[in-house]
Amino acid sequence: MRSRIALVALTGALILTLASCSSGPSAAPVSEDDAAGDGHGAITGAEEVAEPQLGLTWIAPDGNVTHLDLLDESLTELGEVAPPTGMSTDGRYLFADAGAGLEIVDSGVWTWDHIDHFHYYRAAPRLLGSVAGDGPAHVATSNLSTSGGTGISFAGSGDAVLLDTEALSKGEITEQFRIEREPHDGLVVPVGSFALVTEAVDGVAATVVGYSTDGTETGLEEPCADPAGTVTTRVGAVIGCRDGALLAHVADDELQVERIPYPEGATAPAARSFDNREGRPTVAGLAGSEGIWLLDTRNRSWKLLPSPVPLVHVTAVDDDDDHLLALTQDGRVLVLNGEDGSLLAQTEPLVADSMMAGAFPTLIADQHRAYLSAPAEHRLYEIDYADGARIARTFDTATEPAFVAETGR
Repeated sequence: MRSRIALVALTGALILTLASCSSGPSAAPVSEDDAAGDGHGAITGAEEVAEPQLGLTWIAPDGNVTHLDLLDESLTELGEVAPPTGMSTDGRYLFADAGAGLEIVDSGVWTWDHIDHFHYYRAAPRLLGSVAGDGPAHVATSNLSTSGGTGISFAGSGDAVLLDTEALSKGEITEQFRIEREPHDGLVVPVGSFALVTEAVDGVAATVVGYSTDGTETGLEEPCADPAGTVTTRVGAVIGCRDGALLAHVADDELQVERIPYPEGATAPAARSFDNREGRPTVAGLAGSEGIWLLDTRNRSWKLLPSPVPLVHVTAVDDDDDHLLALTQDGRVLVLNGEDGSLLAQTEPLVADSMMAGAFPTLIADQHRAYLSAPAEHRLYEIDYADGARIARTFDTATEPAFVAETGR
């Protein structure tokens, strides 16, 4: 199924109308009393709805921001940010790295994970503003978009910044701390009411140090040679190191860190990034060109799987069938068996032009579908990975979907 979506510039009045629309009879506005401390992700003025308000939100190379509602296929232009060089997301906010600061977009849709059930919300989308910084910014988020912190590490200045995510949910950019460090390619990783911050020696990160949200050191310090890659699961926050990973969580109001070393005798390169279906315990990362690392944060264990062809990205679905999704160098999406790495299904080369042009596609997994951006092709794909990698929907776009997030999850 292909949908041709035309970009329509909406006036402020139309955006307000869109934001106030109910998604069904179960939609209910959240009052100020309900939003204050109920622990379910509500904020004043948002609507709680019966199903996740899933969308694809993207930023074009010129900074134009667009949101596609995956429920009704409507399209909304959200405005413009500075032309980005990269983008991170937590499933609600888009953090656009402009190279000289970070701009934040609120998609206005989010899910609150309450472990045994979920709450779904929608509010007015908006551009929140920017965070000052120098050089490339690395962003680390939690799985909750209305509480906790959002970490930013600026490589050029070395500044380590922790934002108040609850304030973000109310449209405010509030820094809980800003710590001056030696400039380096580092991380600031939120962990409950704490954060882990990398520290450098001669410009290279070598340790992680624990901080409370007021910028006070906790006394925790762990060696982590060449830290790279972080992701948060229901078990805790993961930081990749040269010899394995650190898994951080809060227990008895204290920051705790466990070390999960690579298997003894392992020679494959360390994972440099991790990806998974949001919140799930298992995360995946490439072991260079030698295979796929799977880290089970619940069992504190690694597994190295072979890759059938050269890959550029991999993500763990971590469903009942242990699916893995991978993007190949020639632009195909593979569905792999998470037990042995065997090939279960594959698409045609959907993003070959993008791969050739260096316009790197984004591959995202959720519980039921995968989404693949095709920047050079001006296209977005929805893939049913459990049904033989079937293309469920295709959306042709008027702007280049250079930096794409699945929002509302």
